[in-house]
Amino acid sequence: MSGGPVGDWSWDGQAKRLTLAPKAGAGIGALGGKWRLEDLSKTVDGLSASRLKRSFSGSIETVSCELTLADGRVLSLFGGKTDTGAAGLILEGAGPVLEDGPGPDLQPVYQPIFDVTGARITGFEALARWDGVSDPAERLEDTALASNMLIRAVNALVLWREESGRDDLFVQVNLTGQDLADESLPGLVSALISGYGLGDGVLRLELTEQAALRDTDGAVNMARALKETGARLVLDDFGSGHSSFLWLAQLPADSLKIDAALIAEVGTDRVQTILHAITRLADELGMGTVAEGVEDRAILPLLAELGFRHVQGFALGRPVKARDAVALLT
Repeated sequence: MSGGPVGDWSWDGQAKRLTLAPKAGAGIGALGGKWRLEDLSKTVDGLSASRLKRSFSGSIETVSCELTLADGRVLSLFGGKTDTGAAGLILEGAGPVLEDGPGPDLQPVYQPIFDVTGARITGFEALARWDGVSDPAERLEDTALASNMLIRAVNALVLWREESGRDDLFVQVNLTGQDLADESLPGLVSALISGYGLGDGVLRLELTEQAALRDTDGAVNMARALKETGARLVLDDFGSGHSSFLWLAQLPADSLKIDAALIAEVGTDRVQTILHAITRLADELGMGTVAEGVEDRAILPLLAELGFRHVQGFALGRPVKARDAVALLT
């Protein structure tokens, strides 16, 4: 197996060393010794252990060893080697990698997204939170998080599906401006979707106009490349930007998240007219809609009447850690 998101693997079973021949610009030469989790997240090909093993026949030698990370976590390395020397790798610990972040202060959390009745969780949004930072948005936009958050979010999704028996759940991950400039991102997304056997639309990526303003053309091209992987695209904070309709026309988005500031004013006739127009437009374009920032369950019937499909907000569910989310599903 070769051609991971950043390069080709080769495995030395005798030395128990995995080496990566990186693609141009990947900047990674070999894997060995003590590595931090964020270092590994840039090289993992996204395959689950069971899927990796199924991909090898009996004639192919498989080998394994353990790797101790700098943060103290010990993960198993499962490698497989063909006659041509092609190799694959999976990292697997006592359980899915869920809570660790790219730094000691990052704590991923997951906020539930409900159907418009507020009775059923349909998915979760992965949110980056830093200890000691009062406003995560201040740090988020200047940080490239996709490689770390995507892997954790997909592992969390696998856990939720296994524990709840629900294969209809999805997970959404926010992309920053730096993420949209990362040419290796589509490869990682594709590897995660194919490696875990996820269907189209199970992994959803949230884009904001603010993130795209750094390089609009580049962001549109990246969005199209991401869409080709099978991921769905969600246009976040719709209604708050300066050129949202142009942004909507250019992007192959699948869903709109309506800005919380508009939802907060849903009691006024004027805002109701605006929101109804947005949901009708989304329907005409074949797109879903999410009302963000719902802080009062009493407005759910009105949101349903206005045409919303999904809702999210503190009135329905606050962000929780991945393992705590299991209790919300069972």
